[in-house]
Amino acid sequence: MNPSTSALEDALSSLFEKRGYPGMSLCIRGPEGIVFEKSFGYRSMEPALPVDPDTMFGIASMSKSLTALACCVLEAEGKMSLDDPVTKYFPELHIPGAPDQLVTVETLATHRSGLPPMEPLEWSIAMNSKERDSEWYREMCRTAPNPMDRIEQIVDYISAGNYVPTGAPGERMSYSNEGYALLSYIVDQAAGISLERFLQERIFRPLGMERSILDVDASEARTLSGGNITSLFERDGKGNLVWDDNWSILPPFRGCACVKTTARDITRYYQVLSDGGVWEGKQVIPRRAVERMMGSRFPLREKPCYCMGLQKRLLGGKMICLHSGGLHGVSTIGAALEGGYGIAALCNEGDLDMEEFLWICCNHILGLPLETKHFWAMPKGQDFREPEIFLGRYLCHEGLPAHCVIRLEDGRLLANYQGRETVLLWCGKCVFAAVDRENPEKRVSTMEFFLRDGKPWQVRCGTRIYQLVTD
Repeated sequence: MNPSTSALEDALSSLFEKRGYPGMSLCIRGPEGIVFEKSFGYRSMEPALPVDPDTMFGIASMSKSLTALACCVLEAEGKMSLDDPVTKYFPELHIPGAPDQLVTVETLATHRSGLPPMEPLEWSIAMNSKERDSEWYREMCRTAPNPMDRIEQIVDYISAGNYVPTGAPGERMSYSNEGYALLSYIVDQAAGISLERFLQERIFRPLGMERSILDVDASEARTLSGGNITSLFERDGKGNLVWDDNWSILPPFRGCACVKTTARDITRYYQVLSDGGVWEGKQVIPRRAVERMMGSRFPLREKPCYCMGLQKRLLGGKMICLHSGGLHGVSTIGAALEGGYGIAALCNEGDLDMEEFLWICCNHILGLPLETKHFWAMPKGQDFREPEIFLGRYLCHEGLPAHCVIRLEDGRLLANYQGRETVLLWCGKCVFAAVDRENPEKRVSTMEFFLRDGKPWQVRCGTRIYQLVTD
């Protein structure tokens, strides 16, 4: 690793100021301990209180890998199997068209159960949190069939089958919050204690993560933090920062999105994954559990492979396993990088892409120019010869219906993606880089189309599958 951190600090500080975020905590931990740590901005505006290394943040979906690791530890101890059918724990659960025995713990953890993006998580947030009035909030309250505050309601919704699966179990990855809601309760049953207690006893405490907790409403996190916990920031319709202390409450999605921690703490977790479960010379996490979670059975390549709660890929010739997270007032990313490194960037504004901060940190570790980008799919500089096959409207039912409308204009393939105009640049096979129409340097998403009988019927935008609307 490049021993000088002054250029790294300058690059991160410059990017933070350029983006205008309220506050951030960033940490890099390596074989020699903390090799870089920086706090930016404010955790609170009234009164104005700065972020420091002990400030607790929500990490949203970064929580998922902790739940996945719990499953792998329990398997290593003979208390469950990743091959267990989900019906062992939820006998009433069925996915339409899928034999029950094929829907396993592993297909949930790798987002390959066949579940498409769906509404329950957003319903749960709207019905159980203190929310500002908005179109999203009104629509979620209007359409929610119940409070979505119990796992049985999610099981019932999935089993009713009012959706088209993304494919057979194991066939295709599409991100599923509902799958991880189920996993939270599977851990409860297999461990004989709650997921909250399991994480505390088996991961947080052994790793010295003294400012980390899984709690649904942040009440325990507030106590643990001693008041050093961030407020939650968003942008209003005019682009101005507004804030509150109203954490998203989504009761059945505990292990999906509800961990609160610090950058300093969570890098301990990522470092122990990078070191095969070893912490300070001791095997605190079974090596077999780490191998099952992110090991050789998952391919290592430039294109990300979603293993158990983490995206695994090659970056700068090294293996990295990473995950981001986002909720109201939460935008985060964390990673285990080959060589014994843990990296985390935690921000207190919602709906942001933190990947560029992660890349700068990785570039520093790898000795690459700090501005190096690491997109797995790169435009070929050629047009796809039959672009008309991709035209149509694709739909995702996560929260408000999200559309991806593909059209041709002046010979160019364009996509209106969630209301944003993009140009699609061919990257080979059925993969396209979606770049901002007004700012082509800004990549909005990477889109991969899937064909059936020679025609597309799905497109994966990032990690979510959108399905072609045929009516």
